Amino acid sequence: MNTLYIDCGMGAAGDMLGAALLELTEDKQSALEQLNHLAIPHVKYAIKPLKKCGIAGTKMQVLIDGEEEGDAAHGAHTHAHRTPESIESIIRATKAPEPVKEAAIAVFRLLAQAESTVHDTAIEHIHFHEVGTLDAIADILAVCYFMHTLNIQCVLASAVNVGKGTVSCAHGILPVPAPATALLLKEIPMYSGNDITGELCTPTGAALLKHFASAFGDMPLMQVKKIGYGMGTKDFKTANCVRMFLGTALESGNCETVTTLTFNIDDMTAEEIAFGTEELMRAGAKDVYCTAVNMKKNRLGTLVDVICLPAQKQRMTGLIFEHFSTLGIRETLSKRYTLEREIRAVQTAYGTVHRKDSSGFEQEKSKYEYEDLARLARENHCSLQHIKSKLPKGDD
Repeated sequence: MNTLYIDCGMGAAGDMLGAALLELTEDKQSALEQLNHLAIPHVKYAIKPLKKCGIAGTKMQVLIDGEEEGDAAHGAHTHAHRTPESIESIIRATKAPEPVKEAAIAVFRLLAQAESTVHDTAIEHIHFHEVGTLDAIADILAVCYFMHTLNIQCVLASAVNVGKGTVSCAHGILPVPAPATALLLKEIPMYSGNDITGELCTPTGAALLKHFASAFGDMPLMQVKKIGYGMGTKDFKTANCVRMFLGTALESGNCETVTTLTFNIDDMTAEEIAFGTEELMRAGAKDVYCTAVNMKKNRLGTLVDVICLPAQKQRMTGLIFEHFSTLGIRETLSKRYTLEREIRAVQTAYGTVHRKDSSGFEQEKSKYEYEDLARLARENHCSLQHIKSKLPKGDD
């Protein structure tokens, strides 16, 4: 699997992410020409080699009518105010492939939702300041474009260094991380390290990480083919760059961060518990399972575990309190590893059955869907074992 690992030890900003991705391309000059072919109004991309603490990398510049616009990713603000609708129109009018446009729009929608929540304003009434400038639009499109053209199938990232101190923006002086950044990084591991004062992760960088990265943590076992350094504008005692590793994960498969919500109950009937678990699964939980336990006062009770994505936590918590008698819920954040899965239709002597083929982590598995096998057994008035004996040879 074509895997990208992003080292966010010095945070993340849109221009730094784009520059690091550009370094992963076969020909940087050709990649630059492709970016300029996107035809964003008034925008031209430029790159220059840059060293930070002796490390050579690339700095990406966005020129607006020939001049570099105030870089919102590093605190300078402009007076450009754009609505989500106008930004979407700009993106759709470019020559970017449709998947790139959709990804860029999705990133801006994350930003819009964060700004809406922070300012307690309806999304349609949001007016972007820093992240609405043309250079930010260009940064996001560049990242989405390279993610598409490099055919990156899995994106993983380290915990995010957010910096510390304050940052100046259109709304005044704000603490680091800025409120929108903090909200976007909710449920994502972040920290303030290296004694660096300043904004290291911007709202744009946070939104891009949230959209593309499926998990955050240590670098996995992988065979690295290319390394890219995207340089920031400011100078610190630590090299101000985003570092990316592109290669093949040796433990191929899927990895995602999941939340497990756990609670105990001892005063509900089996029917009530069954109904509650069904409602959680209907709402999109990854899994719900119950374990018999011996509770206080030697009462027999039930331990319920609900596995969901971090973004579903609030919804699942509400449903738990609605359908179960518990007064408290425990939360655990963990990684979930899954095999790649594909459903195939297989012809048998008795009809079509669906088979789930799974692969990854140097393993391959196949399993026929029980409901299909049971249906054919009933229709043909024979046993389940007989239907299984007629499956194509070499398949279990």
